[in-house]
Amino acid sequence: MTTPTSAPSESQKRYRPYVPENMEMPEFTLQAVLLGLVMTVILGAANAYLGLRAGITIAATYPAAVIGMAVLRVWKGSVLEENIARTSGTIGEGIAAGAIFTIPAFLIAKAWPSFRPADAYWKTTALIMVGSVLGVLFISLVRRVMVEDPELPFPESVAASEIHKAGQRGAQAAKYLFWNIGVGGVVYMLGRFGLFASDQDLHFAVGNLGRSQVRLGAAGSPNVVAAGGTSMMAAPSVSPAYLGVGYIIGLRLASIQFAGGVLAWGLLVPLMIFFLGPRLKDFLPADTPDNWAAIAAAVWRFVVRPIAVGGMLVGAAYTLYKMRASLTQGLGKAFSELRQAAPDEAQQVRTERYMSSKTVLGLIALMFVLMCFLYIHISGLKLPAILAAVVMLIVGFFFATVSGSLCGFIGSSNNPVSGLTLSTLLIAALLMVFLGVSGTSGVATVLGVAAVVCVSSSVAGELLQDFKVGYILGGTPRRIQLAELIAVVVASLVMYWPLMLLHEANIKAGGIGFGDRQLSAPQAGLMATLAMGIVGGDMPWPLVVVGIFFGIAMIMMQVRSPMLVAVGMYLPFETTFAIFIGGVFRSLGDWLAKRRGFNEAQMTRVDNAGVLTASGLIAGEAVLGLVWAGLQFAPKWARPQIFSQPSYLFGGMIVLFLLAVLMIGLPLTAAGDPSEPAPPTAIM
Repeated sequence: MTTPTSAPSESQKRYRPYVPENMEMPEFTLQAVLLGLVMTVILGAANAYLGLRAGITIAATYPAAVIGMAVLRVWKGSVLEENIARTSGTIGEGIAAGAIFTIPAFLIAKAWPSFRPADAYWKTTALIMVGSVLGVLFISLVRRVMVEDPELPFPESVAASEIHKAGQRGAQAAKYLFWNIGVGGVVYMLGRFGLFASDQDLHFAVGNLGRSQVRLGAAGSPNVVAAGGTSMMAAPSVSPAYLGVGYIIGLRLASIQFAGGVLAWGLLVPLMIFFLGPRLKDFLPADTPDNWAAIAAAVWRFVVRPIAVGGMLVGAAYTLYKMRASLTQGLGKAFSELRQAAPDEAQQVRTERYMSSKTVLGLIALMFVLMCFLYIHISGLKLPAILAAVVMLIVGFFFATVSGSLCGFIGSSNNPVSGLTLSTLLIAALLMVFLGVSGTSGVATVLGVAAVVCVSSSVAGELLQDFKVGYILGGTPRRIQLAELIAVVVASLVMYWPLMLLHEANIKAGGIGFGDRQLSAPQAGLMATLAMGIVGGDMPWPLVVVGIFFGIAMIMMQVRSPMLVAVGMYLPFETTFAIFIGGVFRSLGDWLAKRRGFNEAQMTRVDNAGVLTASGLIAGEAVLGLVWAGLQFAPKWARPQIFSQPSYLFGGMIVLFLLAVLMIGLPLTAAGDPSEPAPPTAIM
């Protein structure tokens, strides 16, 4: 039931939202908030799984909007309730992105003794919660000028608002998401139960050991070096999640990332093995097994990965440089908003009611005090910890504003949060060096600053998008802020558990936890390496410098994303290969759609169904992946093996083919009648 309130004056009518300002309808309801909280936990955990394994997170806006509409229609929910549910449901993805980029770095850098609850739960939760709450508060200070700026296109916000407006059509699309959540989970578990092999290493000779040689000089020169050995690559992992990621990002970006894997495993690792051969064993850690597969893996971990870190460093800096105009504009908007006088709330209509600036500033001051105590507790230092908190407050506000501005231009899917975090880490690290702080305490302080800024920047970008959707639909800003604050607190309280589960399960299965081949956490590895190198004095600088020059060379060759190439070098080859195959599936589907003569409206429906299919596969594997991680601590009978030696060729390849049929064929069935109007496009 809707009831009109007093009409606004003509001067206040700058924009007419979908739900008029003078109309009241259910919005901040228990069912909407609870649904949003469930989605934020599930989608946040799924993105944590995906980010730790593949180095990529997927925007949750579109899946959350579709799920919210489908579920709330059962309770006859309003469009504003759907908006609150989606708003609460997407923030978990932002928190997950901030957490996986930094929290594992404490373990990789050995700043924390372990990741068990007694050592890490409250530290992790406090860092994430302070960062996420500050992200909400920072962007609340500058929300008005950015949301109402006609120069910011907000592509993902417009797409989300159109999905809500589309109503029933959007709810019907949920079947593509829900069914494929089941498919992704079942396929993943069947692989874990041994019906088929998900991975396969491929060994090949690099020269002929004992016969190959390299002559260093003219023909006949006695300067001859014996060469040769055996290297390896990997077949694409049969992973619904990796294939889904490749499908969503498309063939072009998947190819760029895969190029990094080819450089690592097709050039650098074989080159090292060819020239050094068995002598490599003398330079590797003493516990490296005496076989070629282990030697190749060690070369990748201890030689190639530091080179990739240098490339990521340049890639992050280059990303920020390319966005320098947007960064400057975002900071200018922030200062412009802060200089404006607070409006009279009594004269405001419903769609202009925000949390008061006094309340926001008071909460920021409270967060700053809590942050000082937190940094003192983490580092064991007083003055450096307080100065680090000051740096975090200043830099955090700037970068949260920048993050929001960038989301307004390019959407949260392309927001360079890792680049902003890297800049913060370098500032904090140089401050620690200036203060004479070194060792574990300094590393922990630097990573603490980076963690809070990373989470706050990620959350700020997501929230500004939500403000824009609410602005278009006619939501009440204060209720959106309250929903976000509740969601970030809940997500912060639970985000540690999926991280811990994946880390401990990897160790239980014989890995090393964060940083392992199956749990790469590339961005966290970069943060840990830099913190240890600058403050702790423990970095393979020659290899990092090689990577820096490699990154510069990529920029000179006009590579679209040097960062993506470097991440591809850092990730396992089977991961980037599977993501590339997912991109190929997307390209084949587009080609078939064009061959069938689909018009623009039909192509849009096919694209939307494909994105939902891929999102379902990702969510299905991620959720069941966490279940499987939990089963590592159960008795062995809870993890039965169908085949003791499952086949990749006759098992994994068949499953890969069936997934190809699903991901290419199913979206084509959604084309519909060519006379139907085009639905909103899912921007991912």
